Amino acid sequence: MEFFHAVIQRPRVIAWFWLLLLVFVHNTERSISASNYLVGLGSYDITGPAADVNMMGYANSGQTASGIHFRLRARAFIVAEPQGNRVVFVNLDACMASQLVTIKVLERLKARYGNLYTEKNVAISGIHTHAGPGGYLQYVVYIVTSLGFVRQSFDALVDGIEQSIIRAHENLHPGSVYVNKGEILDAGVNRSPSAYLNNPAAERSKYKYDVDKEMTLLKFVDDQWGPVGSFNWFATHGTSMSRTNELISGDNKGTAARLMEDWFNQKSAARTFKENPRRVSNIVQDAQGNHHELLELAASFQSISGKPVTKYLSIARRVRSSLRNADRPSFVSAFCQSNCGDVSPNVLGAFCTDTGLPCDFNHSTCGGKNELCYGRGPGYPDEFESTRIIGERQFKKASDLFTSASEKLIGKVDFRHTYLDFSKLEVTLPKQGGGSETVKTCPAAMGFAFAAGTTDGPGAFDFKQGDNTGNPFWMLVRNVLTTPSKEQTDCQQPKPILLDTGEMKLPYDWAPSVLPVQMLKIGQMVILSVPGEFTTMAGRRLRDAVRAVFKEKVHVVIAGLTNTYSQYITTFEEYEMQRYEGASTLYGPHTLSAYIQEFKKLATAIVSGATVEAGPQPPDLLNKQISLLPGVVVDSTPLGVKFGDVGTDIPKNSTFKKGDMVTVMFWSSCPRNDLMTEGTFALVELLQGQDTWVPVYDDDDICLRFIWSRPSKLSARSHATIEWRIPQSTAPGVYRVSHFGASKNLFGTISHFTGSSTAFVVK
Repeated sequence: MEFFHAVIQRPRVIAWFWLLLLVFVHNTERSISASNYLVGLGSYDITGPAADVNMMGYANSGQTASGIHFRLRARAFIVAEPQGNRVVFVNLDACMASQLVTIKVLERLKARYGNLYTEKNVAISGIHTHAGPGGYLQYVVYIVTSLGFVRQSFDALVDGIEQSIIRAHENLHPGSVYVNKGEILDAGVNRSPSAYLNNPAAERSKYKYDVDKEMTLLKFVDDQWGPVGSFNWFATHGTSMSRTNELISGDNKGTAARLMEDWFNQKSAARTFKENPRRVSNIVQDAQGNHHELLELAASFQSISGKPVTKYLSIARRVRSSLRNADRPSFVSAFCQSNCGDVSPNVLGAFCTDTGLPCDFNHSTCGGKNELCYGRGPGYPDEFESTRIIGERQFKKASDLFTSASEKLIGKVDFRHTYLDFSKLEVTLPKQGGGSETVKTCPAAMGFAFAAGTTDGPGAFDFKQGDNTGNPFWMLVRNVLTTPSKEQTDCQQPKPILLDTGEMKLPYDWAPSVLPVQMLKIGQMVILSVPGEFTTMAGRRLRDAVRAVFKEKVHVVIAGLTNTYSQYITTFEEYEMQRYEGASTLYGPHTLSAYIQEFKKLATAIVSGATVEAGPQPPDLLNKQISLLPGVVVDSTPLGVKFGDVGTDIPKNSTFKKGDMVTVMFWSSCPRNDLMTEGTFALVELLQGQDTWVPVYDDDDICLRFIWSRPSKLSARSHATIEWRIPQSTAPGVYRVSHFGASKNLFGTISHFTGSSTAFVVK
């Protein structure tokens, strides 16, 4: 009481107290805001042509797109200091980034934003799905199986990347970024363990596993809207879908992204509607009565014959477009690739298809043949199930890390970027006993084991992994294209050269020489943008080397397949084994040492505030591209049949239960006529009330498959088969299946159409 009495007697003390308190709060607010960023995320459809185009990844000429498992997207984040630097990271549901795509995206960004977004602070990375349309890279060796350059694939990527960045830019608001880490033990195994074991025993003893098990996640929180997205990096190949799959798919990482975004949106809807929704369950009216009443209701809706519609109807009917809350940013979640070079999602191991026994350990062969050795995913023999399981395992860990993230990124945003000619890069290496020596990288070349493929996708003929001698017959075949010089042969040792791509220039460059290396830094988070696939140990060495440069504690992640593509990067010891990854390390045995040297320079420049030279510019080969893929000539249907008519319908009065497969076939047209970007080819609709159909699933859902086919290769007729595996979360009610398409007549006119199946009941 005496204290309060004294204070009351001293009004000046009170005045000073409040003044000091205001100053303290003001300074605290300034200090907090100084550590905050502007944060924006965006996403856009990059699915591309769902017919006729060879898929990128397995180099299997017989694997051409024939429909959609689920759609592909570009997902972008921007983090900026309010009055300073900013960085952009774009994650693509594509096999890898492309130098030509990157060049054209940067040109568009410059035209729109000036020098705000450039090659220095924009990173474009691929998840390495092997189930996306190819033909978008500019170097010959990567577009041979796609019959050259495919303009539709290329445009879909450039447009989608640009739009994702525009959306992220428009969503920029004050916010925070959090980082979290955790292990996933069952989403990847080493597919080249014999090469990994050639690394020094002392080095291997530092690690518990022969692949990296750690996921690093960034959580983005908008000051106004709360969480708006997450990006994570985890190493496992996008090869859960096999080399015979023909449906466009984001594979396991695309699956994880779809699950994560739907999980967050359902959580948000549950908070809004006070129930447990399946996206649209808030509109379902008490299961719409009993089963008999539902059958009567369904019987009143027969199949709808094909009819013309506007181009935009499939966009308007798309499920997630109706979800989007116009006044708040959409939630964006990306599952990015890391040092996945020797990491397979086929976690059960590699087995011989003829005997069921494990493949040969050193060469991954069965009776001396690589064609019979295949890795098995956790859902074997169902590749769709394996894709779902590996995706779900990544999603579950990401959702846990997202929920528990508490370490806030604090500090400056910075970046460094340079181009380097990897065909002749000098590298300084320490010598045993002291001193140093200078070695060089080599012009690009691929070894014999490259043609053997991997356990995720075996090659053909008599090639095998672990081949460091070559084959006289295939050397003769190679020499028809080009004969490696003695200097090149010596430089690439012990790799026997199958394709001397770095010295092949007709009709234009077969492989890249100039590559980008880039480092992005957001507070204590460092992202290494590498233009290839680092193996597990190669990635560990690079991360350790960069981490040692920074005085502060930093989280270092490798963003693989970023900005362009140059195949693999192994350790020197793994290179000696010449398995697939070593044979695909283009620039010789010192490739990894070159990367470590140059990334240490970038890190040193960030620490010291120094600039780095821009380096030699990579070529823009767009005007030299050759395309041999024929266009769509015309679409047709049998006499009396319209586009969108149902060919094989659901029987009248049908009832399905959860877990059943519903199948409908429509007379259709080539999906290349209209890619239905941000729209859908396939739709499942639920009857609301007596006459209103509400979209509930579309071709961006994992449970719904759009399968396109034609009776023969040269036929102008085609079918669209829609398969719906009814999820356990599906609400009881009356449903129908609809198809959207676009046909082309002899005059080149494109006409859009739709059709719907007979209604049916789900109980």
